[in-house]
Amino acid sequence: MAGTESPQDVSQPSRLPQGFPVSGELLAAALLLLALVYLMPRRARRPGEPPLIKGWLPYLGMALKFQKDPLNLMKTLQRKYGDIFTLLLGGKYITFVLDPFLFQFIVKNPKQLSFRKFSKRISAKVFTVKKMMTDEDLGEDIHGAFHLLQGKALDSLLENMIQILNQIFESKLLKTTNWKTERMFPFISSLVFETTFTTIYGKILAGDREKIIGDLRDDFFKFDDKFPYLVSDIPIQFLGNVKSIRKKLIKCLTSEKLTTLQGSSEIVHRRQDILEKYYRVEDFEIGAHHLGLLWASVANTIPAMFWTMYYLLQYPEVMKVLRDEVEGLLQSTGQKIGPGLSLCFDREQLDSLVCLESTILEALRLSSFSSVFRFVEEDMSLDLEIDKYCLRKGDFVAIFPPVVHCDPEVFEAPEEFRFDRFLEDGKKKKNFFKRGKKLQYFMIPFGLGASKCPGRYFAIAEIKMLLIMFLTYFDLEVIDKKPIGLNYSRLFFGIQHPDSDISFRYKAKS
Repeated sequence: MAGTESPQDVSQPSRLPQGFPVSGELLAAALLLLALVYLMPRRARRPGEPPLIKGWLPYLGMALKFQKDPLNLMKTLQRKYGDIFTLLLGGKYITFVLDPFLFQFIVKNPKQLSFRKFSKRISAKVFTVKKMMTDEDLGEDIHGAFHLLQGKALDSLLENMIQILNQIFESKLLKTTNWKTERMFPFISSLVFETTFTTIYGKILAGDREKIIGDLRDDFFKFDDKFPYLVSDIPIQFLGNVKSIRKKLIKCLTSEKLTTLQGSSEIVHRRQDILEKYYRVEDFEIGAHHLGLLWASVANTIPAMFWTMYYLLQYPEVMKVLRDEVEGLLQSTGQKIGPGLSLCFDREQLDSLVCLESTILEALRLSSFSSVFRFVEEDMSLDLEIDKYCLRKGDFVAIFPPVVHCDPEVFEAPEEFRFDRFLEDGKKKKNFFKRGKKLQYFMIPFGLGASKCPGRYFAIAEIKMLLIMFLTYFDLEVIDKKPIGLNYSRLFFGIQHPDSDISFRYKAKS
């Protein structure tokens, strides 16, 4: 398993996507895809189907244009073709539904539009979890365990996480009494990884803990950097050493290895019990399931935390508002800041920090390009309020939330960061409108319906606690104040990484 250099170690990998790596293996992959281009059958639009936009590149279709500037492309197509159309993207035909008032017809039509089949394919391709493709009961049992990331079960997770954060900050960061400069993305990546892994899977006891978790973290980030390619049609043999790295990570999460960790969470114990019903205890695929859970717990929390910190450092006046809000909560709960770290909040107290939550939601609004996918199980007719459309078996239907997140009719000046956008009269703002009608769906960073992220409450709580720690115990300053854009390499799959990084400095308050 693994151990870390401290979160402030600047010798870590950059954690920023470096673009498509060029190698002989990937050149071979490109030639393979080129062959697919000419083998792929041509498709024409049938009567009753949505408008079909294939682009001029066979197989790739609109993929290159889409990755270059996805939001503006979707808005352009929306103006030309309306709220429903089908795009050819990398060999897949995806019908997009862009009108937020029509989202309910996608979310509430589970019979012929399947999320599970889509997610199982991703799990098999990326994490080598294959048994769920053929065993429905396993999938149902695994899905049922996700309630342990919510409700009362979240209380014990939160309590454990706060203890871990207190230990990490006190042992590593609070000793920094002089200004220390860091690159933000690797700093946050390391901090979030150690916090999340230890909270969910437990503490590493044997050997050199710092080195063990550091090795695990670095391998995980190498694997995660290849995630966009793992979900594509590129054979894994053309992706360098990611196959061996994945195998190494899975070995670190086998049943035998998990028994060496102390303080594993209830959801890990429950999942392990379920998995041992369907596999032999030594089965390698058990570790693959755990790798999938670890990735889901970490991969989007890191960029979400990055963007929230980035915007806070750009706007010191917002940082002051949040500091005052946190200080007010500390006073109301009778907590005093002493020489050690002993902050403790429950879910209700964290929920009361409405300015902090609004700030996080605004950062998510600007950085989330998650999409809601459904697999078309059979030829069908999609009945919407405005019209009826024919869909083909094997295609996908998708909701693309950034079109709503950046709609000026829903969010005034949507290109701007406004920390109080989700506040109204000192409370959480829940009503947003389009065409004079109240929207049911206006913020969708975590998906909808069956595909809604079950760990969203844990992720938000973790980001809140990290920010509380920084706001309470540290002075923070940005060094190279510059605009940063989104790197669209993870389109459809969550919070986008930044296209560059910034330096910031911090020191513990005296």
